Amino acid sequence: MRRIVGSAFVSLDGIMQAPGGPQEDPTGGFTLGGWTFPYFDAALGAVMGEIFANPYDLLLGRKTYDIFAAHWPYVTDPDNPIAATFNRITKYVASRGRPKLSWNNS
Repeated sequence: MRRIVGSAFVSLDGIMQAPGGPQEDPTGGFTLGGWTFPYFDAALGAVMGEIFANPYDLLLGRKTYDIFAAHWPYVTDPDNPIAATFNRITKYVASRGRPKLSWNNS
């Protein structure tokens, strides 16, 4: 049985958001989207590479699933290892309802 390992980008004041763009998740009037992008450097890229180097599946919350499913299936660059892996692996979604999961292997 695999361990569940969490990986998150969290600011010191508790804002959790992926290194996406300014409009990634403006829920509740949030206006600081994309705050992590300026801090993404080679060192952070190396850490992320280590995290994703081992076999894994994704365990996502519903909102994160919706964001990922709206983006990653459409990244078709064969040289993008994250897209290739995310689109191949199994995705599990934690949700209160029974959402329609259209992304491959969800």
